[in-house]
Amino acid sequence: MPPTIPIAEPAWLREFKAFIMRGNVIDLAVGIVIGAAFTTIVTSLVEDLINPLIGVLIGGIDFSNLFVVLTGERRASLEATREGGAAVLALGKFINAIIKFLIVALAIFWLLKALTRFRLREEAAPKGPTPSERLLAEILEELRARPKP
Repeated sequence: MPPTIPIAEPAWLREFKAFIMRGNVIDLAVGIVIGAAFTTIVTSLVEDLINPLIGVLIGGIDFSNLFVVLTGERRASLEATREGGAAVLALGKFINAIIKFLIVALAIFWLLKALTRFRLREEAAPKGPTPSERLLAEILEELRARPKP
């Protein structure tokens, strides 16, 4: 077998590997993946459950298809009107985005509130003495045990 030629790893590659393997970067990546999955759930909640209920409450209007034509011809749907070259204000889509934001913000609020409560309990849990405190206690006991001059 021919001898292998050593290939030096560039310093920037070592630094990049160290950066990627740090805990907070991996936590961020996991958070992004979970956030993307949560976004699809929130989108379905808003578009498939909340919008139809709001539509029924305001007289059977397809809430997600609520739009105002500024210029051009109005057609049956928002997409058809836009394809026809009309300038539109997509009020329903904008309101959907606001509802989605509020749901995500509320979920994050409750998650942070629960994490904060968990951390407070964790910090309030009684902890044993540190090694330094134990050593000081031993020194104090020895000093007390010595006969006084």
